[in-house]
Amino acid sequence: MEPFHFTEGSSPLIVSCPHDGLALPPEIAERMTPEALNLPDTDWHVARLYDFARDLGASLLLARYSRYVVDLNRDPSGQSLYPGADTTEICPLTTFDRRAIYQNDAVPSKQEVAERIERYFLPYHAKLEQVIADTVQQHGVAVLFDAHSIRSHVPRFFEGRLPDLNLGTDAGKSCDANLRERAFAVLQAAQGYSAVADGRFKGGYITRHYAAPQKGVHTLQLELAQKNYMDERPPYTFDEPLARDLRVTLRALLEECLRWAKEQ
Repeated sequence: MEPFHFTEGSSPLIVSCPHDGLALPPEIAERMTPEALNLPDTDWHVARLYDFARDLGASLLLARYSRYVVDLNRDPSGQSLYPGADTTEICPLTTFDRRAIYQNDAVPSKQEVAERIERYFLPYHAKLEQVIADTVQQHGVAVLFDAHSIRSHVPRFFEGRLPDLNLGTDAGKSCDANLRERAFAVLQAAQGYSAVADGRFKGGYITRHYAAPQKGVHTLQLELAQKNYMDERPPYTFDEPLARDLRVTLRALLEECLRWAKEQ
């Protein structure tokens, strides 16, 4: 079974959801704490939130496995994306609340981490690399949109309440300046939501690694505060009325990205 779900699209837009997966291999799950088995740090319901992307002709790449198995948005070399700031490992050992993920220190060995990278991380990225190459070949340009969400309050990573809409473009390096400007203008115009560009979340490994504007590959990340479409408390219930309102902005954002791409 592939460690991802893929839907091929017909437009220059690619939507990646690397933290939406819920699956846990039994040999990993049996070593995890009861709290960790609830998967609190999942980017809950992100694929469902962006279900309209198929209507826009986007290619969709969705993680099948939990980020606790392997984090698809971390540098496999172990290099920190935010030097000096707290972060979690490619195979996380603690939750965002600093709770142990494994019982009795049954943490993965270096060999197991390498095996997880081989089995789960590399196939996702090989597929993503292929989709990007095919999209550029077909359209001359690719816009890779990395879709994320997180609880609105996570003191480990940021003080206070996270803004609602957090656009990341690696401080403007991961995409064309006009694309960044137009994407952020959509977020700023959204009524009832706060928005920031390249704030606490500047884009993770996927956004930075695949960015190649000079070769037609433009990448953006959007980190959403989960309170805008779901209950942030277990069992993490999706809130359709809230999501319906948020989708208006998200759809406008992806449509603007597509308009930009088709102008190139």
